[in-house]
Amino acid sequence: MKDLLLITPPFTQLNTPYPATAYIKGFLNTKNISSYQIDLGLDVILALFSKKGLRKIFETEVNLQDISENSQRIYALSEEYLKTIDQVIPFLQGKTPTLARQICSMNFLPEASRFNQLDDMDFAFGNMGLQDKAKHLATLYLEDISDYIIENIDSDFGFSRYAERLGKSANSFDELYSKLADEQTFIDHFTLEILQETLELVQPKLICFSVPFPGNLYAGFRCAKFIKEHYPHIKIAMGGGFPNTELREVKDQRVFEFFDFITLDDGEIPLELLCNSVLNTSEGEAEFKRTFLIENQKVTYKNNSKRHDYKQADIGTPDYTDLKLDQYISVIEIANPMHSLWSDGRWNKLTMAHGCYWGKCTFCDISLDYIKIYEPISAKILVDRMEELIRTTGETGFHFVDEAAPPALMREVALEILRRNLVVTWWTNIRFEKSFTRDLCYLLKLSGCVAISGGLEVASDRLLQLIDKGVSVEQVAKVTRNFTEAGIMVHAYLMYGYPTQTVQETVDSLEMIRQMFEMGILQSGFWHQFAMTAHSPVGINPEKFGVTPVKEEILFANNDIDFKDKTGIDHGKFSFGLKKSLFNYMHGINFEFPLQEWFDFKIPRTTVHPDYIHDCLLDDAPFSFKGNSKVIFLTQNVIAENRVKNKKKYSGTYTLLTFHLKTNTIKIDLEQDKAEWLMNVLKENSIENPKKVTAQQLKNQFEEKFEDFELFWFSKPMQQLKENGVILSL
Repeated sequence: MKDLLLITPPFTQLNTPYPATAYIKGFLNTKNISSYQIDLGLDVILALFSKKGLRKIFETEVNLQDISENSQRIYALSEEYLKTIDQVIPFLQGKTPTLARQICSMNFLPEASRFNQLDDMDFAFGNMGLQDKAKHLATLYLEDISDYIIENIDSDFGFSRYAERLGKSANSFDELYSKLADEQTFIDHFTLEILQETLELVQPKLICFSVPFPGNLYAGFRCAKFIKEHYPHIKIAMGGGFPNTELREVKDQRVFEFFDFITLDDGEIPLELLCNSVLNTSEGEAEFKRTFLIENQKVTYKNNSKRHDYKQADIGTPDYTDLKLDQYISVIEIANPMHSLWSDGRWNKLTMAHGCYWGKCTFCDISLDYIKIYEPISAKILVDRMEELIRTTGETGFHFVDEAAPPALMREVALEILRRNLVVTWWTNIRFEKSFTRDLCYLLKLSGCVAISGGLEVASDRLLQLIDKGVSVEQVAKVTRNFTEAGIMVHAYLMYGYPTQTVQETVDSLEMIRQMFEMGILQSGFWHQFAMTAHSPVGINPEKFGVTPVKEEILFANNDIDFKDKTGIDHGKFSFGLKKSLFNYMHGINFEFPLQEWFDFKIPRTTVHPDYIHDCLLDDAPFSFKGNSKVIFLTQNVIAENRVKNKKKYSGTYTLLTFHLKTNTIKIDLEQDKAEWLMNVLKENSIENPKKVTAQQLKNQFEEKFEDFELFWFSKPMQQLKENGVILSL
């Protein structure tokens, strides 16, 4: 028996838990409130994609004359699917890697229409490893079954979402309410059977649904309805990303036939107060924080607590206990290197900083607390949490789920990881800040950073300024170059259809992207069409950006807003061409094609110079001395040998310094006294020393004994050490 049951309803990710319930459970631990968490989506997928589940699918009556040829084929091969499913799922869970050879034999898995794309496999994946190729084939196999389910069993099914259309821009509750009044769906039966088993096991007093996306909404409501009908004594709350963005103006009382409470924004204080109200029978007026409920027969927003939200340092470490970490499924859906990070492998989720330190982008929900309130965590606490998660989960992979990770904090986290000799793999989202220098990117790589994603949005300086992105195309090019040269993969979020964007700007933006891929400074990207949201500067002041919103009465959800752009351009027609060209560029081909090749309608020629990005990447200004820069010495693996040089023009003693790096060896010659000075500096300022010396301090120390520090600092031997990462200036 537990006080709280935390539920993520179907469906989010197959490969790793959505972190909200783990964050909340970690906080509840600090308050000694007992809880149990479940990723209901994973359990449903595992029940559905099993021999027992597939048998139910194929036993569901279909008219073979009316279904598609693809479904007929899958039905005809049903015994092959039943034979193989209980081998494929453990393989995708990482439990039976030897099955990869069978799968890649191409005579093991039944194949339907998803396998038609295999002609492009070598093009898309090149000489991919056996395990990855087998994962991709197994993913196609699951997608074939999914296609059959969608066509013949449940049209709302999707691996990472369910009945998503019911939650998208649902200003009215009518359609969702009507759907909930209908008979349970095929998927519902699986969901509710598992839910009931969990309720009997846990016997909670309060159930909290985390609903991050529209694709979780219907299942959350369906589960809540089941609980109200069969366990009416249990109180039910909903929080998470969907209510935080969409339900801030909810007025429809029918919503509260399913949920007793809906909380907004950071969930710690609201949930703690709900626990006080539900679990304790204390007298006096109950306190609530950012909570909707029914009071006096109407929807009421209660925020009568004067307590402040907890600092990020005080909310505890995410706790993944109860979640079936060894049963998540790693899939490889498409040939996009960043998408493979999202869908392949299990990642512990952490946050470097609450909110966004920039907080100005005009398309973003910067008026909401989860963006607006910026609060970083100290590097020490963050790496403490990483070590705790490694102990409790056995996983060393981390995805920092920041809105935009702050460069200075990333530097401190990287140094703390290196000080503790941790071996971890991590990735995060950033802004393409100029502070991401070559040296900082190299440091991040050494600490285990393998990838970053960032918003380039519209690759047009005029529109980047209108977006208030705080970057230019030239700056983005230099930063992506720095990450790429450090060996960190770069993914760019790309946007088209921003208010006032012209056709010419769309074409020129594509040309910028083409050049960046051709120069090798981008490895991955994804185009999405601009969407106006209610809580962004564009949504709040649409007339300022030249758009006219289509007004509708809000009784339920309110986020995406339909609008008319004064340009009158149909931006949607660019979608296919932009995505097709990007697919080619990501695989290093067809850069020479004219941009017109990707579109079946006339577009103007680009006005961007063909060498624009190349010229942006020409060597920056010569090295200059920056006294306030922090200097990091990354290696102690150096051997000093005093030698004698005998030449006609010069003879005397010198010191040969040999630096043994992981992948190469660097040898430099220095005068003996300067070599001794450098060796002392290396010893005194090793990475273990939390105090970082500045370039000015080094200059002062050097010039106590010698002259002209800059001449020494920018000499060829010292440049060798900098170019090979022995010395970093941050």
